[in-house]
Amino acid sequence: MKTHSQTAKFDTKKSIRRARATRKKRSGWVISVPNGEYAWSNKIERVGIIRRGLPYESIEVISKRTNLPVREVLTIFGVPQTTYNKKKREKELLSGRDSEVVLLLVELLDFGSEVFNNESEKFQRWLKKPNVSLGGVKPESLFDSVTGIQEVKNALNRLEYGNMA
Repeated sequence: MKTHSQTAKFDTKKSIRRARATRKKRSGWVISVPNGEYAWSNKIERVGIIRRGLPYESIEVISKRTNLPVREVLTIFGVPQTTYNKKKREKELLSGRDSEVVLLLVELLDFGSEVFNNESEKFQRWLKKPNVSLGGVKPESLFDSVTGIQEVKNALNRLEYGNMA
């Protein structure tokens, strides 16, 4: 049995270096839908995609990535099921705001996966549990606004750097 003096201490500086190195390795994000792929590696490229709009099928991608039923994702976007079905069938595009939320969620979900060392089940559990640093709400409940998504990302940052989240 190890005594207290033999137990390795948590090296905060090493953890921060690892987190920064991981962030530098990231080359960008991709969302794949049946009609093609949308890729971006910076905010200006993200703005271009937002202005063009994403297809309604991207809601299904978010549904799969968040492990939420499509109807719950539609609630996040404030889109009735019948409207979604019609617009998807007619190959229409999401509004700029909805396209932005989709892209931000892709970035957030990729980042969360990295923070949890690609252990998606642990990350999914974290998204569904009330979080003290988010005012006691479930992280996934904040996906309906850009500010909420940013707050979830901030919580993941705190977690990554060893702070309570």
